[in-house]
Amino acid sequence: MEPQAVVAAVIHRDGLIFVARRSGGVHAGKWEFPGGKVEPGESPEAALRREIDEEFGVTVAVGELLLRVPFAVAGTEFVLLAHSARHLAGEYRPVAHGAIDWVAPERLAILDLAPADKPVAAEVIRRSEATGRGSGGAMPF
Repeated sequence: MEPQAVVAAVIHRDGLIFVARRSGGVHAGKWEFPGGKVEPGESPEAALRREIDEEFGVTVAVGELLLRVPFAVAGTEFVLLAHSARHLAGEYRPVAHGAIDWVAPERLAILDLAPADKPVAAEVIRRSEATGRGSGGAMPF
């Protein structure tokens, strides 16, 4: 059986990365790159645009696939598809999260992230350091 596809957006703006803190569920209180499950017949990119609009009331442009992260929760297999994303329109409001924030890439290393988001954070930090474009610069993706 194929793992359930889950998408996450690494939204970048002005050298910062958008993160949200989960208010409920298995990883309540953990920070994450926002997203959600891909519905049947939906592309990962469409799912990501839909989830970000539903959860934060904003429109994003979905970019490249940054990383695939297999993980399991309570015996169910998932694969996290983390894409870069760029803010297009709207004001961020936490509809389904306890808090939201914009952080410099290097600060991702000290956040209490959900387990599946940790490899994504490491990849974002790696890319940022490789190009010398930490906080304040354009993202390398």
